[in-house]
Amino acid sequence: MTGVGTFGVSGGALPKSVRIVEVGPRDGLQNEKGVVPLAAKLSLVESLIAAGLKTIEAGSFVAARWVPQMADTDRIVAHFRGGEGVELPVLVPNLRGLELAKEAGARTVAIFAAATESFARANLRASRQESLARFAEVAAGAQAYGMRIRGYVSCAVHCPYEGWVKPGGAAEIAASLSEMGCYEISMCDTTGAASPRLARAMAEAAIAAIPREQVAVHFHDTYGQALANTLTCLELGISVVDSSVSGLGGCPFSPGAAGNLATEDLVYMLDGLGIETGVDLMALVEAGRQISDVLSRKPASRTALAMAGGRTPAATCNAPHSN
Repeated sequence: MTGVGTFGVSGGALPKSVRIVEVGPRDGLQNEKGVVPLAAKLSLVESLIAAGLKTIEAGSFVAARWVPQMADTDRIVAHFRGGEGVELPVLVPNLRGLELAKEAGARTVAIFAAATESFARANLRASRQESLARFAEVAAGAQAYGMRIRGYVSCAVHCPYEGWVKPGGAAEIAASLSEMGCYEISMCDTTGAASPRLARAMAEAAIAAIPREQVAVHFHDTYGQALANTLTCLELGISVVDSSVSGLGGCPFSPGAAGNLATEDLVYMLDGLGIETGVDLMALVEAGRQISDVLSRKPASRTALAMAGGRTPAATCNAPHSN
């Protein structure tokens, strides 16, 4: 468990280090209208590893007819299967996906449960209880294969179909995933509607339901609140944060949801707070620029845009830190 170090803006204790879970290659690219070339995906993962990221969501084994952008995940996993020191989780929705992940050589899988009935039916094509039963089978199979399992709770704050979600309801799903054997559960603000007060309530409920060291947070930036929401959760001692290089992302089943919290902006903030990440910001910005060029767009990261305009992060990186 990460120790507590500096103090946040509102006085809460901050972790000394944060492990960033980079979700760009999966959550970031799954919402693209066109299929991204395999070579570009491999280059992206290689660049993220070179930048110092140790947990990178590589893809998903969802049926290609639903998410065609992920159809080559097996080739990505196979390409990196011999690498040490880097974890490459892949999303598996069912036992068939688990078998495909095993055949490709995946060592960590991820399962997604929804906090609301409507989102479960839209995203998983099953009721909430049916989907949990399905994931229990997947988790048992993964454990039998010696795989690690990461869990996600979608719509942990707000649902595009049902509106605001009670924190306790999302926490109950997190507890179910923990009981299945997930080493970590990411609480996802899928629509990006959360603000710091609501993010804190969600995180506090999760911490009450499962050990703090198992809780991760995952914010989309629809209303520009992702960094503020993340800081609020860090002040509760949470030390694992999902983000996406260049702010890539969205959700096919959450209309209007913007991209994820940009990894560059997260690292810039954490550097400024004196929190260790092990990530080279300059290399990360370059990785974001390269994939943005492939997608024919500008990076969504404010940090990348500022640096492209001739500004450098020296003011933050050289600032004195109190520990």
